[in-house]
Amino acid sequence: MTTKLVAFVAALAVGSSLFADPCQCGKPECTCGDDCRCTAEACNCGCAIDKDILAEEDDSFPVSAEFSLAFDSRYITYGVVDGKDPIVTPAATVTFFDTLYLGVSAIYDVTKGNGKRGGYGNRRGKYTTLDATVGVTHDFDLGETLGALSVDFNYIYEYIPRSCDPDVGDTQYLNLELSLGDLWLEPTLAIERDIMADNGTYVNFEIGHTFPLIDGESEDDDPVLAFRPSVGQGFGNTRRVRGYFGDDHGGLMDTNVKGELTWNFCENFALTAYVAYYDYLFDRNMRHDAREYNSAWGHGDRYAKSCQFVGGIAVTASF
Repeated sequence: MTTKLVAFVAALAVGSSLFADPCQCGKPECTCGDDCRCTAEACNCGCAIDKDILAEEDDSFPVSAEFSLAFDSRYITYGVVDGKDPIVTPAATVTFFDTLYLGVSAIYDVTKGNGKRGGYGNRRGKYTTLDATVGVTHDFDLGETLGALSVDFNYIYEYIPRSCDPDVGDTQYLNLELSLGDLWLEPTLAIERDIMADNGTYVNFEIGHTFPLIDGESEDDDPVLAFRPSVGQGFGNTRRVRGYFGDDHGGLMDTNVKGELTWNFCENFALTAYVAYYDYLFDRNMRHDAREYNSAWGHGDRYAKSCQFVGGIAVTASF
């Protein structure tokens, strides 16, 4: 009789556990509220909060897209003028699982004489370059002090229309960008390798800070209005400098001071405006080369200088 009673009690206990409230797991780290929502992250009893998190993860769509249209007052590359008049740049990017992305962009001239310097001829209303991009991106947690390290690596094929000067060929690039956006100065290191035209390497180091002017609805939301000043310094190796200026020495290239104002005017849409100043401050020979490069556009002293002021505006849609 005693054996049967013990067996009955054990069976009753097992059956009761199957139909019991999942909050009553008996774990000391489990603290559940009246609505059966566990308030302790260490709890793994199967409360509603755990099920909600799993449901959100399962319902998340693995594909996102971004579209942008940018207007720049001049076409600037490495701090020198590659187009004296405004350009328009439409772009689109599709990202899978927040890691792998594919993109395409094009640069359109809006005036008749903007492409004469590079041998492109009259390309008003037509594209002068068409870029196809494939890349991967990921954030690595480096702890409370450094925050997240964002790593972005991509390959770009830049196509030049065949109707342009045949001496102006296509180009391919490998790009690596490392940034610590959680730090106050938001340091970013960008490395570009031209693997087709001249095998040149260009490196740019930038620091800046984003100042929220109008906060979002919650701490996790982007600011409605934000201003970000920044300063960057470029460096080119011998092949990069030779490809642009003809000099057989590498060194510090363009210095860039920029101010960006971003307005997230509605959900998924943002408007960004910027002004920037470029100059060759640290290398006398390259400063002279920059003047010569820019003076090829003519117009007297307007372009025959190493410094340039530019500005632009862009609208971005993210889904």
